Amino acid sequence: MLQGGSGDAVGPPPPESLKIIEDEIIKQVCKAESHIINSCYSNDETGDHLSDIHPHPWKKLYFAHHWPVTVCKMDANDCHDPPMYWTIHGLWPDRAEDCNRTWHFNVTEIKDLILDMRHYWPDVLHSSLNRTQFWKHEWDKHGTCAATLEVLNSQKKYFGKALELYHLVDLNGCLLKAGIKPGSSYYKMTDIKEALTTFYGVTPKIQCLPPEEGEKAQTIGQIEFCFTKELQLVNCMALEGESNPMQGHLKLGTSELSVCNDTLPTYYPSEVQDHK
Repeated sequence: MLQGGSGDAVGPPPPESLKIIEDEIIKQVCKAESHIINSCYSNDETGDHLSDIHPHPWKKLYFAHHWPVTVCKMDANDCHDPPMYWTIHGLWPDRAEDCNRTWHFNVTEIKDLILDMRHYWPDVLHSSLNRTQFWKHEWDKHGTCAATLEVLNSQKKYFGKALELYHLVDLNGCLLKAGIKPGSSYYKMTDIKEALTTFYGVTPKIQCLPPEEGEKAQTIGQIEFCFTKELQLVNCMALEGESNPMQGHLKLGTSELSVCNDTLPTYYPSEVQDHK
């Protein structure tokens, strides 16, 4: 099903050579955000939290990638030099949110992942390296629900598995191999869909920013892959018995992503600017 591939994104140096840097990063983050991080240096990761998860049955995971340039176009107030590669938006169980409000995000539990998180799962809208609010939001809203699955039942497992899936999916490599690159040209949405379906063997969900007044093209912004609880890729359509899957639309201000229109030309921007 998944053929794999390799993209152009450059990974961080070997972890063993960066232990001192990682420890210093954690100290800086905790100091900068002590007002929002609970028990910053606590080692009690799981504890009794699993027993506190409210029952929210879910059947699949949405693994969302977003295109940073489009995200910045939606809200460029504090968006500087967005990455030129697809980054992680989130790993979301369908039909489940905020399952355990007592299981607080603890940045020290993912200290070994910090460098990779900054590279592949950055807070696109806020440039400060010490910000962890985006990860906190993803854990509070989605991670606490995903934790009913054993392979995701801790903060380190949840974020670590998302990073693992990111490299497995390798969306950047797939699009490059298909000749689909950011720039000033328009693409047919049907060509993008065909490239993804051929490469992965499943149909992902693709979302775009609709044309604004005076624009003729939609702007690609988010691509979601769907996984079963066994972490197998499946088509992003309702599973048997599923009637109301969670909506993963991204809305910033008055701009909102929605499922792309197959008939509109599609812009894959290489810089943050209006394209008319």
